[in-house]
Amino acid sequence: MDAFTTGLLQRIKTTESDLSRARDEGDEFLVDVELGELDDLHRLAAEHGVEVGVFSL
Repeated sequence: MDAFTTGLLQRIKTTESDLSRARDEGDEFLVDVELGELDDLHRLAAEHGVEVGVFSL
């Protein structure tokens, strides 16, 4: 796995963790921000052929 793929997958994992924390804290604004970031990361992954699996939003 190259550095780009590793970094992208790590960013997705971190964003998912941040999203979960925002949901747990009831921070709706931060949930929206993290969902947007996650959407962008998934789009970037798709554009570069990086498989990220199925994630629950």
